[in-house]
Amino acid sequence: MDIQVKNLDHLGIVAGIVDQIGLVEEIDKQIEQHPQQIISTGQVVKAMILNGLGFVSAPLYLFSEFFVGKATEHLLGEGIKPEHLNDDRIGRALDSLSNQGLTTLFTSIAMLAHQRFNLLTKSLHLDSSSFSLEGSYEIETADESTESTESIESVKITYGYSKDHRPDLKQFMMDVICTGDGDVPLFVRIGNGNESDRAVFAQLIEQFKQEWNLDSIYVADSALYSSANIQQLGELNWITLVPRSIKTAKILAESIEGEVLVESKIPGYRIASCCCDYGGVHQRWLIIESEKRLNSDLKQLEKRLTKQLKIATSELKSLMRQDFACAADAKKAAEKLSRNWKYHSLELIDIETDAHYTKAGRPRKNQSPEHFTYRIEAQVVPVDEVIEIARRQAGRFVLATNVLDEKILTNDEILTEYKGQQSSERGFRFLKDPLFFTSSVFLNTPRRVAALAMVMGLCLLVYTLGQRQLRQVLAHSEQTIPNQLKKPTSTPTLRWVFQCFQAVHLVHLNHQIQVSNLTDTRLKILRFFGNPCQKYYLIC
Repeated sequence: MDIQVKNLDHLGIVAGIVDQIGLVEEIDKQIEQHPQQIISTGQVVKAMILNGLGFVSAPLYLFSEFFVGKATEHLLGEGIKPEHLNDDRIGRALDSLSNQGLTTLFTSIAMLAHQRFNLLTKSLHLDSSSFSLEGSYEIETADESTESTESIESVKITYGYSKDHRPDLKQFMMDVICTGDGDVPLFVRIGNGNESDRAVFAQLIEQFKQEWNLDSIYVADSALYSSANIQQLGELNWITLVPRSIKTAKILAESIEGEVLVESKIPGYRIASCCCDYGGVHQRWLIIESEKRLNSDLKQLEKRLTKQLKIATSELKSLMRQDFACAADAKKAAEKLSRNWKYHSLELIDIETDAHYTKAGRPRKNQSPEHFTYRIEAQVVPVDEVIEIARRQAGRFVLATNVLDEKILTNDEILTEYKGQQSSERGFRFLKDPLFFTSSVFLNTPRRVAALAMVMGLCLLVYTLGQRQLRQVLAHSEQTIPNQLKKPTSTPTLRWVFQCFQAVHLVHLNHQIQVSNLTDTRLKILRFFGNPCQKYYLIC
């Protein structure tokens, strides 16, 4: 009896979504295959996506080992063995991707996904994050590659503002534009490690608009909001957070009375609106107060007040022990110290005089002191006006949009769209998960690092499409699946679904193929994914 058992697990779902996009065919259409290649660049990228969404800690130098014991031919194609996926083949595939143009290639794949999955693009969310790397990376020169430098899309891996809070490491930046419909990335760009969001955000939106030509509202954080950027965006519709560094926004948040704020239909929020012409662009501003953020800000304020009072009291005690040559110096030192505090000041400042004699002991009658020294006596008191302003602005932030007509976009819709900015943030959390292979970003050339980062973006594309598809079908059919706590849910994460498919095997028995361990729950889940995924589990 001839029996072979291969692990299939959730990888059939991943492979099915890749097939549904048409990812392999699109890459192979753009990157010509060498006649001696056993596995095409598109198939290598599919294998890397399977590895990336395998949720195991498998660095790229163990890439072929990842497929040992797995149904490699079943997932990737007849004749493809784990040993074909060696580090040399991966490196050459990454070079081919880089030479083709990473952003352009990703966009062409995302366009296929947009068409085949009927993605809604009413709102698009732009954000960026930094990815830290260990090791030394030098800028590539022309003679490091056989290709022309004009055809190489490289990236400068260097020090910059670290959103990972690792300023000691070099980094690259990743810019992503996601749909509000399912958090699906439509645009991925790899940037230099010292790049500034404020300098590139408007350019990225313009570039995206030229390639996609979608009638959407672009949502971004405060890095987009500057007079130059909003002028550059022209007639494109946008929503963004107004930075508190803009004086008008700061004054509005501090001065607006609570009675002016109107209860939003979104629970926990109050809104007031006004017009503004910042940067010469007529726009609508929303002053928003969040109940949850208000409570959090007030708690933080009380902590800061307590901490500053402790510091101020300690600094005052130190100052009161110092001797000054004259009263003017003592007063000047006290005023200087008080200016360092935001929420406290000195009060009841009193300059005391102490006489010093040439001889020790009690002074004789009519003896004059050699000199006088001066010391400060004072109290630390809170500055009530400043504290009251801080309490008033707690929980408040300002949003801006150039969509002026409330019939087209209501205040509540503006807030809802901005809250959807978490979509791109969720994507970055996904890419930085310790189980993902970003920790394996140790490749020795910047352009291979950039190419691998683009593949990471493709992993995010596949994951979000699968999760969106599952949730949509569950909602339309009004069905549920059990979550981690065995309770019904219509919004499961795809990661949990992947975990549900552990120990699913492809069994070869006397030249017959079957899939084992397909429980009723697993069969039910597969019915929600459609034929491209079902075929890998031999379901007709």
